[in-house]
Amino acid sequence: MEATVLVKDVEESQTRSGNTRYVVRDDAGNEYTTFRPQIGAQAAKFEGRRAHITYHEEDRGNFHNVYLDSIEPAGESDEDEGTQTDTDPDEAAWRTAVDAAPWLLGESEPQKAVPPERFFKKLKPLKDLVAEDIRESSEEEEDEPRA
Repeated sequence: MEATVLVKDVEESQTRSGNTRYVVRDDAGNEYTTFRPQIGAQAAKFEGRRAHITYHEEDRGNFHNVYLDSIEPAGESDEDEGTQTDTDPDEAAWRTAVDAAPWLLGESEPQKAVPPERFFKKLKPLKDLVAEDIRESSEEEEDEPRA
């Protein structure tokens, strides 16, 4: 099977038998496993980016496993088909809020570490506003009649 996904994270762990297992998670919460180091290393390069994957599913006893067979850059054809190729609004909003952090905190180079709670309290409201604006903009685009 094939899919184009946003790779959220790649986790590498050792099994009891000493093998390295790579678990790729997409933005929808799906997990794809591989024991092939070259595929796992390639998958790590796509963290936070869109990728085209091939995978197969297998039932073993009471377990349903989804194995990653390959991963490569998402093709340009996604844009041609009108599929959204950007990340979701919350991710884009967090990137914007983090980029604006120096202005929100009042210092471009703080002399000491900013407590996480203060950092979060300053950034979260901006992130929420930006995400809401992105969602509203995309809804307006969907509502506009096409020529």
